[in-house]
Amino acid sequence: MGERILIPLLLSFNCLLLAVAQDITKDFQVLKSLSDSWQGQIPNWEGSDPCQDWYGINCRNSRVVSISLTDIGLTGKLSGDIGSLSELDSLDLSYNRGLTGPLPQEIGNLKKLTKLTLVGCGFTGRIPDEIGSLQHLEFLSLNSNNFAGPIPPSIGNLSNLTWLDLADNQLDGSIPVSSGTTPGLDMLHKALHFHLGQNKLSGQIPPKLFSSKMTLIHVIFGSNQLVGSIPETLGLVTSLTLVRFENNSLDGYVPLSLNNLINVTDLLLSNNKLHGALPNLTGMNSLKYLDLSNNGFDKSSFPLWLSNLKNLTTLQMGNLYLDGTIPNLLFSIANLQNVVLKDNHLGGTLDIGTNYSKQLQLIDLTSNSIEDFKQRNDPPQIRIILAYNPICTETGLMEDYCTNLNISHTKPQNNCQQGSCSPDQILSPKCKCGYPYTGTLTCRAPSYFEWRNTTLLEEHLMQEFQSDNLPVDSVSLTLSPNDPFQSFEFSVQIFPLGQTHFSQQNKSRISFLLGKLSANSAFNFITGNHDDGPNQTSNSSITAIIIGVAIGGSSLLLVLLALAGFYAFRQRRRAERAISRSNPFGNWDPSKSNCGTPQLKAPKQFSFEEIKKYTNNFSQANDIGSGGYGKVYRGTLPTGQVVAIKRAQKESKQGAQEFKAEIELLSRVHHKNLASLVGFCFEREEQMLVYEFIPNGTLKDALKWKCELALSWSRRLKVALGAARGLAYLHEHADPPIIHRDIKSNNILLDKNYNAKVSDFGLSKSILDDDKDHVTTQVKGTMGYLDPDYYTSQRLTEKSDVYSFGVLMLELITAKKPIERGKYIVKVVRNTIDKTKDLYGLHEIIDPSICSGSTLEGFENFVDLAMECLKESGVDRPTMSEVVTEIEDMLRSVGLNLTSESVASTSSSHRFEVSIVSSQQDHPYSNEFVGSSAERLYSKSEPS
Repeated sequence: MGERILIPLLLSFNCLLLAVAQDITKDFQVLKSLSDSWQGQIPNWEGSDPCQDWYGINCRNSRVVSISLTDIGLTGKLSGDIGSLSELDSLDLSYNRGLTGPLPQEIGNLKKLTKLTLVGCGFTGRIPDEIGSLQHLEFLSLNSNNFAGPIPPSIGNLSNLTWLDLADNQLDGSIPVSSGTTPGLDMLHKALHFHLGQNKLSGQIPPKLFSSKMTLIHVIFGSNQLVGSIPETLGLVTSLTLVRFENNSLDGYVPLSLNNLINVTDLLLSNNKLHGALPNLTGMNSLKYLDLSNNGFDKSSFPLWLSNLKNLTTLQMGNLYLDGTIPNLLFSIANLQNVVLKDNHLGGTLDIGTNYSKQLQLIDLTSNSIEDFKQRNDPPQIRIILAYNPICTETGLMEDYCTNLNISHTKPQNNCQQGSCSPDQILSPKCKCGYPYTGTLTCRAPSYFEWRNTTLLEEHLMQEFQSDNLPVDSVSLTLSPNDPFQSFEFSVQIFPLGQTHFSQQNKSRISFLLGKLSANSAFNFITGNHDDGPNQTSNSSITAIIIGVAIGGSSLLLVLLALAGFYAFRQRRRAERAISRSNPFGNWDPSKSNCGTPQLKAPKQFSFEEIKKYTNNFSQANDIGSGGYGKVYRGTLPTGQVVAIKRAQKESKQGAQEFKAEIELLSRVHHKNLASLVGFCFEREEQMLVYEFIPNGTLKDALKWKCELALSWSRRLKVALGAARGLAYLHEHADPPIIHRDIKSNNILLDKNYNAKVSDFGLSKSILDDDKDHVTTQVKGTMGYLDPDYYTSQRLTEKSDVYSFGVLMLELITAKKPIERGKYIVKVVRNTIDKTKDLYGLHEIIDPSICSGSTLEGFENFVDLAMECLKESGVDRPTMSEVVTEIEDMLRSVGLNLTSESVASTSSSHRFEVSIVSSQQDHPYSNEFVGSSAERLYSKSEPS
C-alpha cells in the first residue's frame, strides 16, 4: 500500500524538479545569449545557476525577476532573447553607451515587467509598438538615447504607468491621443510624469491630452517643434507642479485657465511665438520660477501683479516689449533671488527700495532705457547689470554694473596646493589626487536649487552615497559655463575614498543610485566619460554548463521530446510546402500582373506569422469590429503604420484564384478619397486583407454626435464632395470600372483632417468590356441605401451607386438613419419638400446642429441634387462626375478653397476640431448585408 502512494509521489516530485531545472536552464541560456551579444565585461557571471550570486541578477523561486547592469561598459545590441525571461519584472541597462541598435519587439513578451529603464544608452530606431502590451509597467524611462520616429500610441494602453520619460531622443511626429480604437497618452490617468522634452515632436498639443482625470505633476515638452496654442484643458490638471513648454514655436494666447494651477512652482514658456496681452498669472500663487521671455506679447507697462507672487524666486521676462518703470515693490518679495528683464524698454530710475529681499542675488537689465540708479549708502551684495542702458552709454560711466555682462557662476578655487597631481589626475575638494567619476546633472525643476550655492546639493549627494555604503570621499558640482537660466546643468565630479579610482562595480553602483534619485527628484543624471582611470575588473567568461538533472529517466524523456519536436517541425514544413504549391501568389509579381500600372504601389504579401505579430496574436484588445466578411483587427506594421486587418471567416472565403482576382481589383484603386489596400495574407487557409487605418472613424459615427461634436454645414459639403470624387474615380477612371454596391455612411471614413474616404469594397463589382451597360447579378447591399431599380431588375449599373449616394446626402442634412422608426428618409423628404418656403420647408427634419451659428448656403441646391440622384429610373439620375461638379459649385458659393486638404468652417462657432469615437458594433470596417426584408422597404405599404 505504501509503495502505491510513494511511487506517484516520487514521480510528481521528479516532474517538479524537472520543471524547475528546465526553467533555470532556460533562464541561464537566455542570459548566456545576451552576454554573447553584448561583448561586455560582466563581473561574476560564472557557473550554471544565475540565481547564485550573479552580478546584477535577482531571482525569486529560482527564476530571474530582475536585471540591473548599469554603467558596466556593455557594447552590442539587446537581443530578442530578452523576451524569453517570462518572470522578469525589472530591467535596468542604463548608462551603457555602447548598447546600440533597435529595442527588440520581443520586449513586449515581458508581460510581468513593471520597470524598464534604459537611460543614457545608444539605442536607435523606433520605439516598438509592442511596448504597449506591458500591462503591468509602472516605470518607463528611455531618455537620452537616439530613438527616432513617432511616440507609439500603444503606450496609452499602459494603464498602470506613473513615469514616462522619453526625453532627449530624436522622436518626431505628433503627440498621440486616443481616437476611436487607437489609444493615446490621454489615457494614462495614473501618470505623474510626462517627460518628452528635447525631441523633434511637431504639430499642435492636442487639447484632448489633458483632462481632470489626470494626476500629472510634471509636464515637460520643452525644446521640440510644437506649434499652435497652449490648450485650455491644461488648466484641468490641478495636480501639476511643473510645466515646461520652452523652445518651441507655440503661438496664440496664454490660456486664462492656467490660473487654476495653484500648485505649479515652475512655469517655463520662453522662446515661443505666444502673442496677445501679457497673461495675468495672479492665481498661480505657488510660482517660484517664471520664464516668459522671448515671445510676441503686446507692448505693455511692467505688470504690477507680479508682486502678488509671494513665493517667486526667479523671474525671467526678457525681450517682451515691457516699458515704464519697475516698482520697488517687486524686489520686496521675500524669497526673490534672480530678476532677468534684459532687452525690454524699461526706463526711469532703478530703485530697489529698502525692503528688498535678503535673498536677492541678480538683477539683469541689459539693453533697456534705465536713466538712473538709486544706490544705497551700504549697497547690498547684489549683482546688477545695466549695460547698454542710457545710464551707461550716455554718461560713459565705468561702474561695475555697466561692464559686468557675465552672469554665469564661477566656482571658487579650493585652497589646495596645485601641481601635486599627475597630469591625468584631478585634485578633489579635499586636496586628494584621483580619477573622479563624472557626469552631468540637469535640473528638471529649476526652482529646486539655489543656483549660486552648490554646497547644499553636494552635501545631499554625499549623504546618499554614505547611506548606501559607497566609497565616496567628496563631491564637486560646477554650474554650466553657459547661461544657467537656459541650460540648468551642473558638471559632477565624484572622488573615490582611500584609492585613486573606483572599481567598475562601484561606478555601476554610483550610477544606479544617481539614476534612482533622478526618478524621485527634480534632476536627471547622465554619466560622463568612461576613461576616468584604470579599470582593474577582470574579464569574466561565462562557462556553458547545462544543469545535469540526476533523476532517473529524465534524460531519456528530454531526448524523446526533442525527437518528437523535430518530427513535428518536419511534418509542418512539408505541409507548408504543399500549401505553397497551391498558392497562386507564390510567384506573384504585382508589377507584371493585371493590377494596373507598375509605378503604383502594389500591395504587400504578408505571412501569417507577420499578421499574427502585428495584431498581438489576434488579441481581443485589437478586435475592432466584425461583419459578413469576418472579424477586423487593428495592427501596427514595423514602420509604425496602423492598419485594419480583415480576416475572412470560413463561410466567406473564396477560391484561391477568386481571392487573387479580388486583390488585383483592389490593387487598381489609388485615389485620395478611397481607403487604400496595404497588403494581404494568403497562407494556412487564411484570407486576410490589410487596409490603411482611418483614425477618425465613420461618417455614421460623426452624425451621431448632435451637439458636442457636430459637423458644420461647410464640412458636410466637403465630406459629400470627397465621397463623390471617390465614386467618380471608381466609375470612370478605374480600369475596368468598379461599382461599389454598398455606399452608406458606415463606409465613408474620415481621416485626421476629416477628408472623406470611401471604404469596404467587399461587395464591389468590376464592369468588364462585355458587360457594357449593366451586370446581371445577385442583389446585395444595405437596407435603406439599396437602389429599387437594381432590386427589381437585378441589373447593376453605376447609377445604383448614385442612388445610394443620394440617400447619403439626405443623411448628411438630417443626421437620421435611412430607416428610422419605420419611416424611410427618402419618402419623408419627398413628401415634405415645399419649394415655396425657405429651406424647402424641411426645418423640422434638418439636423439642428448645422443650423446654429451658420447660414446654409446652397442648401436648396444640395436637396435638389439629392432628389435627382434618387429618381426611380437609373437613366434619369446624374453621373457621379456630374454630381462632383454640382457640389464643387456649391462649395465655391460657400467660399471654401477646394484645394484644401482640411475642412475649416466659415462659422466661428464651428472652429474646433472633433474627434469621433467608433463603437465596435458600428466599426468603419464592418459589413451589413441586406436580407430578404429588403422587399418590405420598397413595398407600396411602406409608411411615410
